[in-house]
Amino acid sequence: MKKYPWFVAGDLNAFFALAFDNVANLVILASVLIGGFGMPKAVVLYRMVPGTAIGVLVGDLVYALMAFRLARRSGRDDVTAMPLGMNAPSIFGMSFGVLGPAYVLTGDALLTWKIGMAVTVMLGVFKIVLSFAGNAVRTAVPRAALLGSIGGAGLALIALLPMLKIAADPIPGLLGFAVILIALVGNVRMPWGLPGAFVSALLGVAAHHLLRAAHFASPIIAAVPSAPAGLHVAVPWPTLAFVGGLSAAWAYLPIALPFSLATVVGGIDNTESAAAAGDEYDTRAILLTEGFCTLAAGLCGGVVESTPYIGHPAYKAMGARAGYAIATALFIGLGGIVGYLPLFVDWIPAAAVAPILVYIGIEVIAQAFLASPHRHSAAVAIAVVPSLAFLIAIQTNSALSAAGGSLARLGGEVGESLRAVNLLGNGFIVSALVWGAATAELIDRRYLRSALFLLCGAVLSLFGVIHSPAAQGTFVLPWSEPSRLSLHFAIAYAAAAVTVGAARFLAGMPGEAKTVAPSQDP
Repeated sequence: MKKYPWFVAGDLNAFFALAFDNVANLVILASVLIGGFGMPKAVVLYRMVPGTAIGVLVGDLVYALMAFRLARRSGRDDVTAMPLGMNAPSIFGMSFGVLGPAYVLTGDALLTWKIGMAVTVMLGVFKIVLSFAGNAVRTAVPRAALLGSIGGAGLALIALLPMLKIAADPIPGLLGFAVILIALVGNVRMPWGLPGAFVSALLGVAAHHLLRAAHFASPIIAAVPSAPAGLHVAVPWPTLAFVGGLSAAWAYLPIALPFSLATVVGGIDNTESAAAAGDEYDTRAILLTEGFCTLAAGLCGGVVESTPYIGHPAYKAMGARAGYAIATALFIGLGGIVGYLPLFVDWIPAAAVAPILVYIGIEVIAQAFLASPHRHSAAVAIAVVPSLAFLIAIQTNSALSAAGGSLARLGGEVGESLRAVNLLGNGFIVSALVWGAATAELIDRRYLRSALFLLCGAVLSLFGVIHSPAAQGTFVLPWSEPSRLSLHFAIAYAAAAVTVGAARFLAGMPGEAKTVAPSQDP
């Protein structure tokens, strides 16, 4: 057996890439919650951030241990650990779909934190259970539906919203974005082999603070006076504080669960990708670790799930082993506990880290089209639409709230359109899955399977899981919902299911087609 060099030169580059990706996600989380929803900085930086960091600490250490075991079992010295970090789509889903709305509804930051904890704990349990059936779920849902729904979230939330941060502070934002395009899209090697994300952020941070010092900051940046964050030891011990948010957390699961489903399927894909690169990890162990570290984060006060990252082959190409995962675990985990991580999060401007998130969002939507069968392109496109509605809804609702108005008081064509946008956006990830799956099955002439997905939409809409008529997009009981909108949607989906089911007879087909010939590919 060859001796396994667990830390080599390649681990340094890999550490910068993985650690900074996690820091960038935390910066956006804090920026949205503090700057966008006005949550107290102390709750976000000293309660949410340390607990969330624990998930990365646990997960990356376990993945490093798995790399050691694989190296010992295989006798190889080039094993690369799986990368793990905070899930970027989930950050936007939790920020705009759970934490922000909960704070607007309750006005209680501590209760909002407990609701976020409770949702994260439930997601951890969900992922642990699903890890035993991950392949079955992957088989049941067409790839176009799953990737299209997350691709829509990537386009609307991960790409467009951070792009607004770039537009608000264009000099550091576009400077960093240019570096991202050069390094990650153009594949140009940075000086001394530095990661493109690190160089992008370094230039963005330097430009931002130099402009501030020269009194030439962007005039449209909202100046929110607050005391700078300092070192603050906050040991995130496991706690049952999440129990205080359980009763309210159930209503937000329709938004959060699909993101977890996507991370489970993504974990399967990433394990296969690692195997193709030469590192054969056990899929169930990878998924169980993902669920366990998400559960640990929630119990310790975290509000964002952890997931294996896409890019194991890239880290392997850098020459990384297990050292980069250990270094990332210690940097992120200890940073949350000792307090220097909140200091970084508070000091780094959103415009400096937005470019890497824009790139991730673009890659996610590109993957949705490229990794799905070409004939399912229409299904991917349809699955994107609900995310765009959700984006419009959160922006218009924020504008109305800031202006002292409300959606209920708007009349005429404008009021009708905005209420329809809210209905379309509520439960957008789930409705995107339903639409995308039904369309993909229809394209493949599997009419009964398509109808079955639409019948699922009928049941889901009846209880407000999708298209909820409630003001905050939460669950409803059809017998106590005064407007009966949920009943209208349920009937509509059921009627669509019957129509699609009948299409097999209109097409003159005695049975369902198993495959689609290339000539039928739209």
